[in-house]
Amino acid sequence: MDACAGVTGTRPDSPHRAVHYFSFSLPSRFCARSVSHSSWSLPRSPSSVRPSFEAMAKPYNQVVLFGDSLFQQASQVQDGFSFQGALQNQCIRHLDVINRGFSGYNTKNALELLPQVFLPPSPSNPKIEYLLVLLGANDACLSIPTNTQGVPIDQYKENLTKIITHDYIKAHKPKILLVTPPPVDEIRITVLDLAVGHKQATRQAAVSAAYSETARKVAAEIPNVVLIDLHKAIMDKAISLTADFDSSGPPLGHPEGKRGALEQLLPDGLHMSGEAYKVFFDIVKPHIGPFPEREGVFPDWRVLNPGTL
Repeated sequence: MDACAGVTGTRPDSPHRAVHYFSFSLPSRFCARSVSHSSWSLPRSPSSVRPSFEAMAKPYNQVVLFGDSLFQQASQVQDGFSFQGALQNQCIRHLDVINRGFSGYNTKNALELLPQVFLPPSPSNPKIEYLLVLLGANDACLSIPTNTQGVPIDQYKENLTKIITHDYIKAHKPKILLVTPPPVDEIRITVLDLAVGHKQATRQAAVSAAYSETARKVAAEIPNVVLIDLHKAIMDKAISLTADFDSSGPPLGHPEGKRGALEQLLPDGLHMSGEAYKVFFDIVKPHIGPFPEREGVFPDWRVLNPGTL
């Protein structure tokens, strides 16, 4: 089929310059006559026929939460508190908080899908200023016939290292906050796991604690990585709220001991309550910002309305 490659016209106020109005091809039956300024009324403003790069949307740079259900659920409001909401409030007008928490994921899953989750920085893509990584709660699952989430601890360390040193991450040059998985209340988890058909608990408190220790080692071995010790913070909070806690006995949540305040901080033995997320936020907050007042991606309203008190 014959076609005309494009339709052009000449602006009345600029007789020496042709402006292309369409970039697509038209079948020849639609091209019976050319279009000129005598048959087409054109606006006189140059900005109306040329793209204005000054008018392009400005992307906010980002704080990214990358991990498992402990980040996925950070968007929820529990007990009147939302971790993601509080963090976004701290960063408002400066950075967007982006949640990339995926329930059930281990480090193997996260590493495999990382290139699909993170875009390289570019003028049209926002830059990641802060990256929080929280993975390991699922890696620490026991190797049993009814659960395949577990990742051997040596492989967990290798995967975690590959994630935070990945080229797609390094391209953004973010400040990396590596979070230890929180403790596990094995007493509660055992009850719930048996109720859904497992022959034993899918997680053990001592094993989960070993994975948290591995995350500490990764943070210590990689330069400029900030350790956020959520495991310690939650345990310290639980101990402070458990009046009869005996430090000479087994840790809270271990089968030989008691649940104590882990009952309110980890209601199902694994996932955090709003109170626990508040503990988490308190140890993250000092590492984000500070941000200048009355400044941000867009100007303060007083700048746009000069003379206002």
